[in-house]
Amino acid sequence: MRADTLLELADVDREFDVSRPWLNRLLEGEPRRSLRAVDGVSFSIRRGETLALVGESGCGKSTVARMIVGLYAPSRGRIVFEGADLADPASAPLRRRMQMIFQDPYASLNPRWRVRDIVAEPIVAHGMAPDAHALAARVAELLTQVGLAPEDGGKFPHEFSGGQRQRISIARALSSNPEFLVCDEPTSALDVSVQAQILNLMKDLQQRLGLTYLFISHNLAVVAHVATRVGVMYLGRLVEVADAKDLFERPRHPYTRMLIDAIPDIEMSGRPRTPVAGEVPSPLAPPSGCAFNPRCPHANDRCRAERPASHALPGGRSVACHAVEEDRIPDL
Repeated sequence: MRADTLLELADVDREFDVSRPWLNRLLEGEPRRSLRAVDGVSFSIRRGETLALVGESGCGKSTVARMIVGLYAPSRGRIVFEGADLADPASAPLRRRMQMIFQDPYASLNPRWRVRDIVAEPIVAHGMAPDAHALAARVAELLTQVGLAPEDGGKFPHEFSGGQRQRISIARALSSNPEFLVCDEPTSALDVSVQAQILNLMKDLQQRLGLTYLFISHNLAVVAHVATRVGVMYLGRLVEVADAKDLFERPRHPYTRMLIDAIPDIEMSGRPRTPVAGEVPSPLAPPSGCAFNPRCPHANDRCRAERPASHALPGGRSVACHAVEEDRIPDL
């Protein structure tokens, strides 16, 4: 592990039991069934950077996020934060240093609580305020920090717009003085103009507070605006990781190229584009070999039989693709 690495995932899996009820299986002779939502994912995040995870719906992005913050336990593999395995009970105090911003600001806030109580909850839970006066002052400071007024603490969530509710969610996430924030599509439920305001707020807070982000999104335009590095996921597997600028200028994996080609070409560059074709296979019955092979124009017999391992390329990029490894795909 590098000295500046804050978080590292090593060969992490997550399986869910999707079997029918026991009696149905007994009467009909059905076996148990499991869904592997995350399949051998490994990556690291350095201090102060923003790593974005992108991919189509159902690729496992949000499951990775929930495992990191402890909402799910990994079925296999290790999640290490500042050198400590988060599966170790002794690492529990480290949880205060990571928080999560959820996708839907309408569902992530308790409608029966006033905003001041929502923002104060992590402070109270971790015993970070010596008295009620200090608690009120800290809540007022947090609301001001995200662009709201201290007086807004006396209101209920339904009295705010979607963008304002997401600001409240950010204030709550910052209340325990975290170093690492997991942002699970924090702008996808907002209007475009409001998205820009929230993204600019998050970038400003990152610079001022020295935060590190894991940013989950399916919107590549947003990712290009905020990310330092990008990881591309497909059917639970990480297929490419690269610096954001390099990935958007020179994507290597065929799936990454398809995702980027789906972005409207506003500049009308005339570059040949390959549209995203086919459907995502069922995670209950994933294809053998490379999971992307049924949709890949470069797939051959090896792709259909052998799962590709991630291999390093110059510039800190890693790609899991037989066609790239064998130079069957020309570099852009």
